[in-house]
Amino acid sequence: MKIKTLITGFGSLLIPLIVTAQEAQHYTQYVDPFIGSQGGGNVFVGACQPFGMVKLGPDYEGHSNSGFREEGRIEGFSHTHTSGTGGGAKYGNVLLTAQSGTLNVQDYASSREKETCTAGHYSVYLKDARVQVDLTSSRRTGFHKYTFPQGEAHILLDAGHLLYTGREYGGDRYRFGEAQYLVGSEVHILSSTEIAGYTRVKGGWNLGPAYTVYFHTVFDTPAKQYGTWDDSRKINDGNTLEMAGGKGAGAWFSFNTSKDQAIQAKVGISFISIEKAKMNATQEIPHWDFEKTISDSRAMWNELLGRVMVEGGTKTQQKILYTGLYHTMLMPTDRNGENPLWDSEEPYYDDFYAIWDTYRTTNPLFTLIMRDRQRDMIRSLVDIYRHEGYMPDARSGNFTGRTQGGSNCDMLITEAYLKGIEGIDYELAYEAMIKNAEVDPGDDHEQKGRGGIDDYKNIGYVPCEHYRSASRTVEYCANDHAIANLAKAMEKNEDYRKYLKRSENWENLWRPYEHDGFTGFIWPRFRDGKWKEDHDPMEWGYWDVQMYEGTAWDYSFYVPHDVRGLIRKCGGEDIFIRRLDHFFDKKYFNVTNEPDFLTPCLYLWAGRYDKTAERIKVISNESWSDAPDGIPGNDDSGAMSAWWVFHAMGFFPLAGQDVYLITTPVFEKSTLDMGDGKTFTIECQGLSDKNIYVQKARLNGQPLERTWFRHREIMEGAVLELIMGPTPSDWGTDPKSFPPSVTDK
Repeated sequence: MKIKTLITGFGSLLIPLIVTAQEAQHYTQYVDPFIGSQGGGNVFVGACQPFGMVKLGPDYEGHSNSGFREEGRIEGFSHTHTSGTGGGAKYGNVLLTAQSGTLNVQDYASSREKETCTAGHYSVYLKDARVQVDLTSSRRTGFHKYTFPQGEAHILLDAGHLLYTGREYGGDRYRFGEAQYLVGSEVHILSSTEIAGYTRVKGGWNLGPAYTVYFHTVFDTPAKQYGTWDDSRKINDGNTLEMAGGKGAGAWFSFNTSKDQAIQAKVGISFISIEKAKMNATQEIPHWDFEKTISDSRAMWNELLGRVMVEGGTKTQQKILYTGLYHTMLMPTDRNGENPLWDSEEPYYDDFYAIWDTYRTTNPLFTLIMRDRQRDMIRSLVDIYRHEGYMPDARSGNFTGRTQGGSNCDMLITEAYLKGIEGIDYELAYEAMIKNAEVDPGDDHEQKGRGGIDDYKNIGYVPCEHYRSASRTVEYCANDHAIANLAKAMEKNEDYRKYLKRSENWENLWRPYEHDGFTGFIWPRFRDGKWKEDHDPMEWGYWDVQMYEGTAWDYSFYVPHDVRGLIRKCGGEDIFIRRLDHFFDKKYFNVTNEPDFLTPCLYLWAGRYDKTAERIKVISNESWSDAPDGIPGNDDSGAMSAWWVFHAMGFFPLAGQDVYLITTPVFEKSTLDMGDGKTFTIECQGLSDKNIYVQKARLNGQPLERTWFRHREIMEGAVLELIMGPTPSDWGTDPKSFPPSVTDK
């Protein structure tokens, strides 16, 4: 069944034309936050606004990075979460829950049933506690609604709660893996309707120092009794309890309720102070209208989701698309007004988790449909450089940490400049990029800049005396190409030549090694020039390996700025095509990991668009669905979701450049609202499950023989027409149609 869009004057409604007006719903009807909640997707399930600081959702016993699990008991509902992340957990702070009957602070977890979640609203019935729970939120305030049976009712607040705690080694440097560690917490009961306090936590994925989340909670119903409990879950006298030394503090409020009586709570949080937390709650939700708060949140989601409008496809595909868009807008976190580190007029964002993932898909999507948001994120990154000396590749809990590979802010800044985003201090941003490329961060290489950069500059590669040497080398080359492109655009010609030359350094790790009948691979090399003979081409690992989250096969395809040069290294187009076929057919391709995001498109540089179309179709159909495990691996802050969204529309960004590659679409028509009344539309004639090959293309009515286009060709508004057919054509086979490559310049 085909579903078409009806665009209102505000461009914010998706109305299936086959239903009555009474049945018409908004884009949020297609959002299912449970997609990707299982199978390692680690997406956040709960209530939040786009890029909201509060992500209010359930934390299950055993925990996960997002707090959610498909089975087990719910501990309660905390206000800070990440989404789609790997590695150690972060947050899970300021937890509330409820129970009926006898007060039990020793074990307040409960089994659950009737769990639902939509954009802006989470609902569940706590079976053991006999309480109906409904949650919604504003940007910095959680709104709770607990519906009780008749009798004794209790709301509990745990200020010491956090996700994935562990103390394997302890010590001042908290070297306990990637676990979080509670430093201290406090609760202070102000009245029968108010409580305030804080929780202070260190560690987690980025091995960060302590961050503090302050809170102020107000109930709409006075409690008949209240009190605190300590780390041993012992009820204490008095209204104030402060716990240090890794111990938690909690509080309880008891009520006498009639049948189906609802008690509501607003919890403002802040990274600045309790006073700021109170202000957030009172200013953002100055009323007790729970349904209005849901409606306000849903309106925000509809406005942003409506910036991509589609026709055609199935209901399942529309669910995957709009849920994918929803996932891209959960992180990073908008912390404007909540920077505890310095005063600045610049925007402040946190939870870049991590740019190594998002620069490839998510950020290019923001550039198309949320230019102001992308601008502010980059301004925030540049402001971090201004105050801390480096732009982060990852950041969480107001702390930069865990640089996985290259300095990928470089990619964002160059792309923003080439795509015409204004309002960024590009001179300062360029200065930050040059520091990445020139100044060795020394012992801070896990956190800042480019580790091993002195060796990279002096001998032309990162030697395997450093961890992640081979993957860092190829990523630094892509970063250098981004610097070269920006230098050229800013007329810094000497820098342009310098960094363009350095972008060729990947060739210094190209070893004529044979594997599976193919010769030539990116290979770890020592400082003295000798190859690492015992390296396994199928080795895959994390921090203390030579290739981060990828094999020699994966990284030997990662030269996004010089694919033609890579083809020649491999022995020419025929061998390169056979090598790509082998890579996919042998299941070496890993769709769950970012180093392979671009690989299905590499056929375009060898004149085989048809094979890109075939691979994309299979990967999209086999690896994504609308099931709870419908995302292949960690969603990585929406990066995986954005991969599907782009290909479903029929094109894909070449990150760090102003180039888009044409692939094969899912929807007959996709329209992107780029702001200021400008739209980019992809229209597909003859598209079907069998008609997956482009026969001809037109851009703004003119024949387009290329398998790619530049951002400047669409930035003022454009229509890309794709005429589809059941068999490959000669479109895209002429070398003049191949995407840009350094070697061709």
